[in-house]
Amino acid sequence: QNVLQMNAIHSNYSDPNNLKFEEIKIFGLFPEITAVSVSQNNVELDYPLNVTYDRLREVAYIRGLQLELGKSYTVKWSQSRNIHERFNCYPGPDPTREKCEKLGCAWEVTVYPDVPPCYYNSSNPYSIGNVNYSSAGIVATLSLDKAKVRANEAATAPISTLGLEVKYHLNNMLQFKIYDYQTPRYEVPVPLNLPSSPTSTSQDRLYEVTLQLKPFGIQIRRKSTGKVIWDSALPTFTFSDMFIQISTRLASQYIYGFGETEHTTFRHDMNWHTWGMFTRDQPPTYKLNSYGYQPFYMALEEDGNAHGVLLLNSNAMDVTFQPTPALTYRTTGGILDFYMFLGPTPELVVQEYTALVGRPVMPAYWSLGFQLCRYGYGNDSEIAQLVEEMKAARIPYDVQYTDIDYMERQVDFTLDTRFAGLPALINKIKGEGMRFIIILDPAISGNETNYPAFTRGVENDVFIKRPDTNEIIYSKVWSFLPNVQVNESLPHETQVELYAAHAAFPDFFRNSTVEWWKKEILEVYNNPINASRSLKFDGLWIDMNEPAAFVNGAVDGCRNDLLNHPPYMPHLGYRSEGLSYKSPCMEGQQYLADGTPVRHYDVHNLYGWSQTKPTLDALQSVTKERGIVVTRSTYPSSGRWAGHWLGDNKATWDQLPKSVIGMLEFSLFGISYTGADICGFFQDSEYELCLRWMQLGAFYPYSRNHNQKGTRVSWN
Repeated sequence: QNVLQMNAIHSNYSDPNNLKFEEIKIFGLFPEITAVSVSQNNVELDYPLNVTYDRLREVAYIRGLQLELGKSYTVKWSQSRNIHERFNCYPGPDPTREKCEKLGCAWEVTVYPDVPPCYYNSSNPYSIGNVNYSSAGIVATLSLDKAKVRANEAATAPISTLGLEVKYHLNNMLQFKIYDYQTPRYEVPVPLNLPSSPTSTSQDRLYEVTLQLKPFGIQIRRKSTGKVIWDSALPTFTFSDMFIQISTRLASQYIYGFGETEHTTFRHDMNWHTWGMFTRDQPPTYKLNSYGYQPFYMALEEDGNAHGVLLLNSNAMDVTFQPTPALTYRTTGGILDFYMFLGPTPELVVQEYTALVGRPVMPAYWSLGFQLCRYGYGNDSEIAQLVEEMKAARIPYDVQYTDIDYMERQVDFTLDTRFAGLPALINKIKGEGMRFIIILDPAISGNETNYPAFTRGVENDVFIKRPDTNEIIYSKVWSFLPNVQVNESLPHETQVELYAAHAAFPDFFRNSTVEWWKKEILEVYNNPINASRSLKFDGLWIDMNEPAAFVNGAVDGCRNDLLNHPPYMPHLGYRSEGLSYKSPCMEGQQYLADGTPVRHYDVHNLYGWSQTKPTLDALQSVTKERGIVVTRSTYPSSGRWAGHWLGDNKATWDQLPKSVIGMLEFSLFGISYTGADICGFFQDSEYELCLRWMQLGAFYPYSRNHNQKGTRVSWN
């Protein structure tokens, strides 16, 4: 292996022209060559050689040889065993040699625990054919070499023929899409601002695209510098029903973005870190997927140019960085639909990205002021006293909130008797120049005897159901049962088990749900039965819209194990619990606005996104003002309609710098109205911590002090 033996069988020939072999090309070589030796009659020859390697084509060039005709030579070369070039062949839990070799991959454990012991040692099994180039882009087909297919389960068996489309939309933006053109698959229904036909020109494009035919790969190069900024000619590519994987070499180590997860640095650490993306009610914690789903990154190239990449996919996903530098995407469904933005400055990358997904919402002027909130206000008198004390202390503030406390048993669109004076209080503080925001959760109680929101929801068929049935999928969230005495000293899980009502999830993709949601919000603002109970809010805060659930799946369990525990479970928190952990069942049936049925498995990460625009539309319809919506769960383009807070953080010092990182990331994502809970949500805050946090928080675009029930955040 790695030896070229050249034997001269007839060596009595004397060449009058003194011809010599000066160059050898070795095709299909991976990884690259690190050393070459040339020997004759077991004696190593000493002359300078020039060895180069084309990563894209996997071709090595050995130049500077002096191999004379009629003589025998031995050429040997050694290849790199650089562990940074390894691409993980078994990203699932508990890799073993047996599992690895069953996939046809190589196994070698290293002293570095993060380096994958199971790695690809052969190229990907796809090749390109039927290539059609035009001024607007490239169209081609990908074919599977079945002789090179690795062992797979049915749901992860590679699809034999795929379509490839490259579209040169703009001089600074292109799209490349890989999909199954023979069998329709779920594609993300989020509208983008794309030109009706490409408007770029060959001379003005900032990029050029080349295809590697076999094995398949796409290379994108910045024309002005020649720098390759995308190179997917790597062994990882596979495309199956429930497992899609693609890798790319990166232009540098300077990568920013992907979310929503708590990151300790703004620039990603490229040393074998994997980050999961799947929306979940998960307070900010290192390496645990949280409320939003943001598959966008920005890269700074070594020369200072910048570019951005969006993968428009909404299935459970993870991304792995390695020091090559390289990036691997793994997703559990949909298609691969990439958009690349050429900048070339970071500012231009964000402008180009938000031109595609939508510019950030223009917040109401008053919403730029300081805002005050707390989970655990006991009644409206407590809020009234707080407002007066803030004025007496001469602390400027513009917006007061109520959390779910104002509702009767945390049931949406209701008003508890303890807050009977809230409508008058809202009117009073608004008369003094302040504003008021209330919270709404998406889950609707199903255990009420006289609850118009649920009754009308059933009549309008707005709730997520089990597939091909009329059976609503019920979970448990915040709403408590009627006519029970809640013992708040019990652990939260016990309270949920004993007291929580069955809760149904509205399907906000449906037109009927949008209209129902608007009507329910209108009747909170203008109570049709008793006008004195109308809450004249100025903004809406939508929480728990991942959607969150306090039981895994449903109260009576999930019924499709394949969807709730897919063949590849991404690197998410509580990985062994499956996708239905703190979430509804993945088999839930939803319907797009045009009536197309979709599985919750595919659109789970769009739930908060689907609720956001209807909420802003309802707010603006009832208030006749711009207002503001603040949402916990986000997806690309959520920023068109809402701001975001970074969730249920802790009253700890490390949360101050982490909040800055989170806000910078959400600015990349096109959600610039962002902030963190000042002084921390969980745990008692220290005086000095809260003081410093108030100083920092004054510079948050969304500046709100918000805390958990029972925590201390005030001192005389």
